[in-house]
Amino acid sequence: MRCPACGHEDTRVVDSREAEDGQSIRRRRACDKCGERFTTRERSESARIQVVKRDGSRQEFDRRKLASAIGKGASRALTPEATDRLIDDLEATIRQSGTSEVASQRIGEMVLERLAEQDPMSYLRFKIVYSGLQDTDALYDELEALVRRRQEARDRRLAEQITLPIEPAGVTVAPRRRRSAAR
Repeated sequence: MRCPACGHEDTRVVDSREAEDGQSIRRRRACDKCGERFTTRERSESARIQVVKRDGSRQEFDRRKLASAIGKGASRALTPEATDRLIDDLEATIRQSGTSEVASQRIGEMVLERLAEQDPMSYLRFKIVYSGLQDTDALYDELEALVRRRQEARDRRLAEQITLPIEPAGVTVAPRRRRSAAR
């Protein structure tokens, strides 16, 4: 591993630990020449995902390229850690589907789905760039749709939290009578 400070090729590992996500290893390294310390992360490689571009060409899935695209459209509320988690989730979804190729349009849609839940401003900014929205009416329509989807999701979550009493069908329960104090 080359030293990022001096470019020397001989560095040594000082410490290795599993990263928080459990999907990668974090290594602290030290350069033998200049003494610079730096961190690297290693991820296991499984079957490579091919992205089919709009023109039909194929490229290998690149996390850094996707993170850059999301970062350009993201608001300040979307942290780099949240972006990494979003990409981890997206990549896991693609791998679990069992497909080795995915259209770039589908990746964009998957990013939009996740951004709509996490950060509405990042969703709108990414949508403007991704879909090439030029018309203010189209932007207004997209904003309306986002507000509607978020409200429906809130309503669903609220409905899931409400517990309803369940009584067997056809059985009526007679109301209890209060005892009088005169007995």
